[in-house]
Amino acid sequence: MTEFPPPKDYSHLIVDGWFHERGPLWPGQAFTLKMKEVLYHEKSKFQDVLVFDSENYGKVLVLDGVIQCTERDECSYQEMMAHIPLYAHPNPEKVLVIGGGDGGVLREIARHPSVEEIVICELDEDVIKVSKKYLPFMAKGFDDPRVKVNIMDGAKFMEENQSAFDVIITDSSDPVGPACVLFETPFYKAMHGSLREGGIVCTQGECVWLHVDLIRPLVNSIKPLFNKVEYAYCTIPSYPSGQIGFVIGTKGGDGEGCKVPAREPEENVRKELRYYTPEIHQASFVLPAFAKRAIFGDK
Repeated sequence: MTEFPPPKDYSHLIVDGWFHERGPLWPGQAFTLKMKEVLYHEKSKFQDVLVFDSENYGKVLVLDGVIQCTERDECSYQEMMAHIPLYAHPNPEKVLVIGGGDGGVLREIARHPSVEEIVICELDEDVIKVSKKYLPFMAKGFDDPRVKVNIMDGAKFMEENQSAFDVIITDSSDPVGPACVLFETPFYKAMHGSLREGGIVCTQGECVWLHVDLIRPLVNSIKPLFNKVEYAYCTIPSYPSGQIGFVIGTKGGDGEGCKVPAREPEENVRKELRYYTPEIHQASFVLPAFAKRAIFGDK
């Protein structure tokens, strides 16, 4: 396993009862939340883990000084990350999640009755434990009997499980520290190898307002691997610039990609969803002109 340096201390981001999110990936800007109470703040083997209760965003999970999810708006990211690839697939049966230790993506995958097995590979067991204790509204995803948990490197797991999954979802933090490798071409090669024919990968794809210089080379480098590479996004107030994207790759298939869902949520599921709809599924692929040009070179 790759050796990671000891976690840094991020206590300096808490000032006068406010949490200030500042980072190298969004220079010159910050996002601030008023805190009610720090519920947990410790260092795991890999990273600084903070959970606090906020005035307006509910419970908040922070890893290495970066907000991962808030109770107020986590639905948009979790639902789109899971349901874009799953509803684009005609019959997903086996699903792999890399990262996602908070359980939110598992919660959404579990809404699909066709799925027979949900495997998660999370490197940091502390994230799972903390989420189960303080973020049960997301961590309830672990309660589904179809879920199998592996505390290990996802790349190694995929190497040992070739052509095994219909959908692979990488719910990663930003490309700093332990998550760096999840934004590199070899990791996408590993996902491609672990996919069945017709399978779909969906990975956290950063922000078009901030990171086209990261997104464009990644998309270009994986185009030779997948029959179709696409980019979608959702809005989410607590993420930098209020937006986060998804890099989506399809192995085989008819080349049409994932823009049009192959299935739609059943009525009981539709009533439970707070963000995803079949309409927003299709709309999420419509990029602003500057982003479309920057990522795909369209004129």
